[in-house]
Amino acid sequence: MKGSLSYWMGNWRPEIGDPSIMGWFTVASYFACAGVACLAAVRNRKRDDKAFALWVTIAILMAVLGINKQLDLQSLLTEIGRQIARAQGWFEMRRTVQFWFIALFGAIILTVYIWYIITFKSMIRRSWLAFCGLFFLMSFIVIRAVSFHHVDELIQYELGGVRMNWMFELSGIYMILFAGVRAACESEVNKR
Repeated sequence: MKGSLSYWMGNWRPEIGDPSIMGWFTVASYFACAGVACLAAVRNRKRDDKAFALWVTIAILMAVLGINKQLDLQSLLTEIGRQIARAQGWFEMRRTVQFWFIALFGAIILTVYIWYIITFKSMIRRSWLAFCGLFFLMSFIVIRAVSFHHVDELIQYELGGVRMNWMFELSGIYMILFAGVRAACESEVNKR
């Protein structure tokens, strides 16, 4: 039935998206990063408004990405889009719509990233690792969204038993996490 929730969900089911050890390690990494970002935000709350805003935003982003990692919510959005395309009769044109959606998604991420660089320009020197990690992680997300066959082959490639997508995603997360630890420690030292 077209109006039912199960129709709009299509083939997506609420279940663990990546129940592997690396999947859970990545989720734990996202949440550890969110926790460290919260700590950096709290420690910078009274001293630096921009640092506080940056770390709160990072904490929220990391928590959302951690939840999404296991619930696979982007697949739900894809299924809903597919069902809308079928219901409205433009399913045959879905590749064109996907292209423009991905182009728009990439442009939005790039615009937000540039806005962050401009807004937090004074912080780039002391938080460069966080900005690099955000760029790395957002690039990985755009690559995953594009999901062209040859790109999927590259990120699924294994080097010594380690998948490239794990290296890309975890590198971004840990750059941000280490930057958060540094920001939290620096703010504590500056209090004294």
